[in-house]
Amino acid sequence: MTEQSSSPRTVLVTGGNRGIGRAIAEAFVAAGDTVVVTSRSGDDGPEGAHTVRADVTDSASVDAAFKQIESEFGPVEVLVANAGVTKDSLLVRMSEADFQDVVDTNLTGAFRVVQRATKGFMRLKRGRIVFISSVVGYTGAPGQVNYASSKAGLIGMARAITRELGSRGITANVVAPGYIDTAMTEELPEEVKENYRSMIPANRFGRTAEVASAVKYLASEDAAYISGAIIPVDGGLGVGH
Repeated sequence: MTEQSSSPRTVLVTGGNRGIGRAIAEAFVAAGDTVVVTSRSGDDGPEGAHTVRADVTDSASVDAAFKQIESEFGPVEVLVANAGVTKDSLLVRMSEADFQDVVDTNLTGAFRVVQRATKGFMRLKRGRIVFISSVVGYTGAPGQVNYASSKAGLIGMARAITRELGSRGITANVVAPGYIDTAMTEELPEEVKENYRSMIPANRFGRTAEVASAVKYLASEDAAYISGAIIPVDGGLGVGH
């Protein structure tokens, strides 16, 4: 696995100001890359990364963010589409608005940033795209029809992009985390966490750094011949799917 980029690249991590996205940004900073994170709130990303305000549900906001990045740091060479939301509810109670909002952020939002990044990739004749999906995208989960649909869609998107742009030096892959230790999981009641752990063959939650390592590998030269792949980081939770 490549520990250090052969030369610094411009890496964009959407939603890189917290959780898994923040750990991914930290990994690229440590590798010596120029890292930019988007934040809808404007909250800063990790030390050493640059932050731009952007809302992935707004094409104009995405375009403005890319123009700022390109002006200050050059074209984006690695894109990690990580920004996402949840609005969980059982199917019979889920509002159409909650379904659409989650899909618009998690799936259509990824489309917006990838489409804009691809313009630069085509000129460079190279590029790395990594989508942050979820084990739920292929196992499903009660109360997450909207979230599971959006995360499953990222798999189809990566594979369609691979078919379309694979000859242009562009790869598109998916990392699918399982239960990861974040501020969100930390707030769960202990009995709920224990129930989740009992379903995981590794018998523990994952670490954000473990997800980041998989992403960094897929963005490396070592992974130049990998595209359209799904890399699970789930402790075996999704085995057989």
